[in-house]
Amino acid sequence: MRMIAIASDHGGLHLKQAICQLLQQRDMEFADFGVTDDSSVDYPDYALKVAEAVATGRQARGILICGTGIGMAIAANKVKGIRAALVHDEFTARMAKEHNNANILVLGGRILDEQTGARLVEIWLDSHFEGGRHQGRLDKIEQIACRPCGDA
Repeated sequence: MRMIAIASDHGGLHLKQAICQLLQQRDMEFADFGVTDDSSVDYPDYALKVAEAVATGRQARGILICGTGIGMAIAANKVKGIRAALVHDEFTARMAKEHNNANILVLGGRILDEQTGARLVEIWLDSHFEGGRHQGRLDKIEQIACRPCGDA
């Protein structure tokens, strides 16, 4: 079974630690790509580590956490094959998987408390992609990613 890749910057460290505990409680294997303390770091470095691990298939899916989640989502979505979804509540966590088949979940460590963040991870992990019309939309997103800029 492939693992979950997880990483945070300094702004998401405490939430990442809570999510790692949740994953352990659920007997899920995970690879922690950092950080280990609250020293200031650049979030794109950690987004890239997780996104590349997921995009290459070394890890099944990923979880990224920074202060707001915005930066991690932007950075991770630059990697071909990544569908990183920033979620804020139970509905967006479920839709990230059911409609968008998000392979990376992104959270804001300065926005969500540990209990809420852990709940959103559980919902995402337990949800399933619906396929059907949603797959066609994902195919269109992939076509956009493959187009050179300026092509109409």
